[in-house]
Parts: sequence; C-alpha cells; structure tokens
Amino acid sequence: MESFSLILAIVVVTALAFDFTNGFHDTANAMATTISTGALRPKVAVAMSAVLNLVGAFLSVEVANTISKGLVDETGIRPEVIFAALVGAILWNLLTWLVGLPSSSSHALMGGLIGAAIASAGVGAVHGDVLVTKVLLPAIAAPIVAGVAAMVASRLTYTLGRKADGEAAKKGYRAGQIASAGLVSLAHGTNDAQKTMGIITLALVAGGALTPDSDPPMWVILSAGLAIALGTYLGGWRIIRTMGKGLTDLQPQQGFAAQTSAATVILASSHLGFSLSTTHSVSGAVMGAGLGRKGGVVRWSTATRMFVAWGLTLPAAALVAALAEWVCGLGDWGTALVAVFLVASSFAIWKISRREVVDHTNVNDTEEAGDAEPAGVVTTAIAAVTPPPAGAAAGDLTATIPAQSTASDTKAPSAATPV
Repeated sequence: MESFSLILAIVVVTALAFDFTNGFHDTANAMATTISTGALRPKVAVAMSAVLNLVGAFLSVEVANTISKGLVDETGIRPEVIFAALVGAILWNLLTWLVGLPSSSSHALMGGLIGAAIASAGVGAVHGDVLVTKVLLPAIAAPIVAGVAAMVASRLTYTLGRKADGEAAKKGYRAGQIASAGLVSLAHGTNDAQKTMGIITLALVAGGALTPDSDPPMWVILSAGLAIALGTYLGGWRIIRTMGKGLTDLQPQQGFAAQTSAATVILASSHLGFSLSTTHSVSGAVMGAGLGRKGGVVRWSTATRMFVAWGLTLPAAALVAALAEWVCGLGDWGTALVAVFLVASSFAIWKISRREVVDHTNVNDTEEAGDAEPAGVVTTAIAAVTPPPAGAAAGDLTATIPAQSTASDTKAPSAATPV
C-alpha cells in the first residue's frame, strides 16, 4: 500500500469528488435520447448507465496513461498543483450543470491541469504536442465526425424503413436504442473514468507514493469506477433535459443513429488513448440526427450557447486552477482556504439549483408552445419546398411545417381578441 501524506489524501478525495460530478454531469451523454424518446424510464436508464460505466472503467487504461504520463511533466508537479486543477474542473462542472449546458468534463479537467501546472512551473511544464494531438484536435473532430455519421445513419434508417410497419419498427428501434445507450455508457466508462484514474496516479507519483511511469493501481481503478457510477445514478437531470429536448426533437430512429455513432467515435478514441470529450461526441451526434430527418429542427440558439460553453471550458477552468494554485502556494493555510472555498461554492450552487428542481419526474417537460424557439430561416426554407405526405390535402400545409413553427403559430387568443 502506498504511503500517504495529508495533502495526498485530500487530493485523492477531491479527485473522486470530481469523478462524481463527471458522472452526473455526463449522464445525459448516454441516456438523454433514450429518456426523451421514452425507450426507458428515467430511473431505469440512469441505473443501467451507472452499472455499465463501472464495467467500462476496467476495460482500458490508455486514456489514464495519457493524463498521468503525457500531458504535463510529472516530475515537476506537486500534489497541491493537482488539487488546484481539480478545484477549477469541479467548479466549472457545477456551474454548467446549474444552467443545464452539456459542456465537457474532460476539457474542464484538462484546462485545470494546464492552468495549475503553468502557474506552478511555467509553460514548459505542459507538453504542447500531446495537448494538440490528443486533446485539441479530437475536441474539434469528434462532434463533426459523430454528427455527420449520425445524419447519414438517420437518413439511411428512414430510407430503409419507410415500408416497415410503423409500430413494429418503433419497437425495434427502441430496443436498438437501449442497446446503443448501453454501448455509450460502456464507452463513457472506458474514457471518462480513466481521466480521474490518471489524475490520482499523477498525484501519487507527485507525492512519491508511486514511481514515475506507473500504471493506475487496482484500488484507483475501482474507486474511480465507483465514483463515476454513483454520480451517473443520481442523474444530471438538467443536462439530460437540454440534450434530450433542448437541442432537437428525436424519434427512436434518430436516437438509435445518434447513440450508435457517438459510441463508435468514443470507443475508437479510447483505444487510441485520445482524451476525447464524450459530451462533444454525443452533442454532435444528436444535432446530426436531428438534421437527418426531413423537416427536423435543430434549436440553434441552444446549440450556440453550448458552443460558447465549449470554447470557454479550457480557459475558464485553467484560470480558476491557476488562481487556486497561487493561493495554495502561500502555504498550508492557503490550501485550507482553497478547500473551504470549494466546499462553500459547491454548496451555494446546489442551493441555487433548488429554486427550480429538475428531476426524473419532469425531465421530459418542454417549454410552453408560445415560448418555443421559432424555426430558423434554413428550417423554414426547407419546409416550404418539402412536398406534403401522401394523402394530405392539397391546402394542408401544416404537414410541411416543423412542429416548433406550428406550435408558435397556434397560441391561445389573447384577452383582447374577440371570442
């Protein structure tokens, strides 16, 4: 058993706390579309995802090694630096969860580690080639690849199944969606749980409890897997609502295509050791699937907010972590002050979230029709040239207008309107 100092124990506990937030922050990646289409009940879905996240944590350590051995110079890192990195990552996870934005826990952790390492040892402590090839490039490529794959898969699915019996086809796609959601959960465990394993291993090396270039010990793998599974079971219902209903309206065929595409991208990246954002992959796949159905709508205002959060994740977490590292550098009292700040901030965010509770009972609730986002120019133009379904009346144009546009045009009459 490794020898532990107090600061090393604090770092391990904080890393597992981050892993817990990663679990409930990223539950939406695996189960949002399954819940929104009704393929699984919300509590059943998150329980299934939790178990498979735990199993996935034991399948590989490639991503863990990327973090513990590749991203920063482990010989010049102190446990306090890793603690500061985790503070930045946890606070960003909680803030984006509060507003229901599916940002990347992976990039929050990467940003925190980079910011704290630079504040402690300078820019040279970060391996720029690893940052570019295994973090930044996958961050850009993943949502594009997953989105295109999901769009093509959705269109192909509708084309091949156009003559199939409606209800029988829906049942089949729901079964496929459950299987693909399980695959995403398994893939999430192989990628995201490993990031915490890598951080804890890096801390153990920095604290002298492990030799450099060590793989994660078994107790680290088990504890990280359990922490992310517990967080997943509690469910990040706010982000599940955004991912499942806020970006687009998905049918079972689209949900199946989105999850299968995302799982393929995530598993491939885990095999290659890329610290991929599962959030980017799944979000891209959901948007691609939304565009894959004729007349499908992507709510670009929500997507734009999400893109802004993605762009801010690395620098915001890095800045908070750098400030936390500067305070920790003042001595033990500085580290204690940062710990108190983390606990107090986390509690404050939780209290604010209680003002409007989102849980398994209302996760699929949507906005009132009058508050829905109007269809964009592109969506309206596509609807205008889309022929009506067979059997529709010649003057019935509602079949070619997306649901959002129809909803916004059928508001209840105001008080001033004669009845």
